[in-house]
Amino acid sequence: MSAAPHDHLILFARWPEPGRTKTRLIPALGAAGAAELQRRMTLQVLRTALGGDRQVEVRFEGGDAPQMAATFGTGPTYSPQGDGDLGARLGRAVDAAFGGGAKRVVVVGTDCPALRAAQLTQAFDALARADLVLGPATDGGYYLLGVAAPQPALFDRIAWSTASVLAETLARAAAQGLWVQQLEALSDVDRPADLPHAEAALERTLSVIVPTRYEGARLGPTLDRIAACGDPEILVADAGSTDETLASATERGVRIIQSAPGRAAQMNAGAAASYGGLLLFCHADTHLPADYETLARDALATPAAVVGAFDLALRGDERALRHIERAVAWRSRRLQSPYGDQAIFLRRTIFERLGGYTVQPIMEDHDLIRRAKRLGRVVIAAGSASTSARFWRKHGMLGGTVRNQAVLLGARLGLSPERLARWRAGTRVEDA
Repeated sequence: MSAAPHDHLILFARWPEPGRTKTRLIPALGAAGAAELQRRMTLQVLRTALGGDRQVEVRFEGGDAPQMAATFGTGPTYSPQGDGDLGARLGRAVDAAFGGGAKRVVVVGTDCPALRAAQLTQAFDALARADLVLGPATDGGYYLLGVAAPQPALFDRIAWSTASVLAETLARAAAQGLWVQQLEALSDVDRPADLPHAEAALERTLSVIVPTRYEGARLGPTLDRIAACGDPEILVADAGSTDETLASATERGVRIIQSAPGRAAQMNAGAAASYGGLLLFCHADTHLPADYETLARDALATPAAVVGAFDLALRGDERALRHIERAVAWRSRRLQSPYGDQAIFLRRTIFERLGGYTVQPIMEDHDLIRRAKRLGRVVIAAGSASTSARFWRKHGMLGGTVRNQAVLLGARLGLSPERLARWRAGTRVEDA
């Protein structure tokens, strides 16, 4: 028995194996870089695909279904493309979708990260009237194809991967008397000259990475705040929590990345699994300000700005907390030295240039900022990140401040992070 009638979106993808994917980009990016770009573009397009009320299927080449699900998430179903040229694989996927109860089928690839949800909606809406919808690519192919019924002749004996694909498909459609509607033209990313299109599309996505370890009681409000005030990619980089942390992230549809313990390792793992062109690292007990994405982008638009953070707001009514906030504001601006609980953000290109966070048991945020200052300015965005005052309540307002400043002084004197972590033992796991 077939499924109930539904809209069906098929994403044609490839397992991002270095040397076997995006090979025309290898001269510019190297084999690993080309595969990484393929991974990021696939995540971008898939996130766009999953945004509507439709069934989403990924037809993949290379790898296997468990690998694809582990890398790209469990939202869609995964099926191998099978043998044959692209036309045979397209025809087989479309036929299977209609055989499973689809009333309208749209197929997209992963080469066009500029694809927006509006184009998918437009394609499905157009199929209420048109027989065929095409999204023309500027290289002579198409980034989207939609049909209201099986059309096997559209895929037979086409000169795939040439500049004539769109023209041939339109000629076939005209010969069959099909009513065709075309969407706006977009650029595929296949050659080095296309790379600016990829970066421009990926740059529009903000990835928020939240490192967690036993944060079940605090994580939910943090994730809710992130989701309510923007539309970022959200990743929880967890280090072996066995409390409600993972359940809280799962309930909210957030991607979970497993990592070795330690904030630096966790944030590096989250960044490596993300795809956005702008990265923001948010502690599990930190609530971002409203419009945080706009504020972060505006701050980084400042000439020479390479990394930024928000002002610190400590949750609580104690007068001493206000003094701490003012001291942090002075330090952040005058010394360009914000800390991780102020939600550090920077472009992916800068993060990669810095080599990410140095894996060390303490002061990883201070180390990143110190290295970033060699490249340009550290800026403080308008708006405050609201953070738990649990550290100061545990150690006292004066004692907590003295402890923090002593660790900072020790770092400036060259004491090893391991030695500083031992001195601060008893607070690091709880505050991580």
